[in-house]
Amino acid sequence: MSSLESSLEMTANGVAKITLSGKLDASNAGEFQELINQAAAKGIKRLALLLEGLTFMASAGLRTLVFAKQKLGSSVDIYVVAAQEQVVETIKMTGLEYAVIMVDSYDAGVIEAL
Repeated sequence: MSSLESSLEMTANGVAKITLSGKLDASNAGEFQELINQAAAKGIKRLALLLEGLTFMASAGLRTLVFAKQKLGSSVDIYVVAAQEQVVETIKMTGLEYAVIMVDSYDAGVIEAL
């Protein structure tokens, strides 16, 4: 079983911030999906995935990212924030970088500006 630490934080203006660290794979992708479900239930306007501490993303994590985009719809932007190079490469191999907004750092002035 791989280790994943995760948390969900909501901003006052409807941005959900999910922080993931460790390894995201089939053994714990359900935890990530549950956080997405919780965020979606709150009617969020944007989703920020804070991935600085995420060292590995398997195909199950990619599937969950696709699920998030489908569940939240085209009106909710998904930001991938501070992902490590190996996670960025995994996302780029699938073409998902065109479905999300990839940024190097969390800029509240940009991400939370609605």
